[in-house]
Amino acid sequence: MVKLGQKVRDVVTGFEGIATSKVEYINGCVQFGVQPQATEGKFPDSVYIDHQRLAMICEGPSMPSSDTGGVMRDAPPSNYRA
Repeated sequence: MVKLGQKVRDVVTGFEGIATSKVEYINGCVQFGVQPQATEGKFPDSVYIDHQRLAMICEGPSMPSSDTGGVMRDAPPSNYRA
């Protein structure tokens, strides 16, 4: 299973980035928000990908986590359809 903070690749499309969020649905589906590298000073939107399609490339960055209780910038939009 992928862990948050790991650099991952979608084995279907080749899309790469850091796993920055995890979503678990009531039906058992698990997806990770994968944040690609910024280009020209802009952060592209994260892409939510089923965990079965992800392969770890490397451990990626490590940072302490804390419960801030706030809304995450990277939350799936309300019109998101998996």
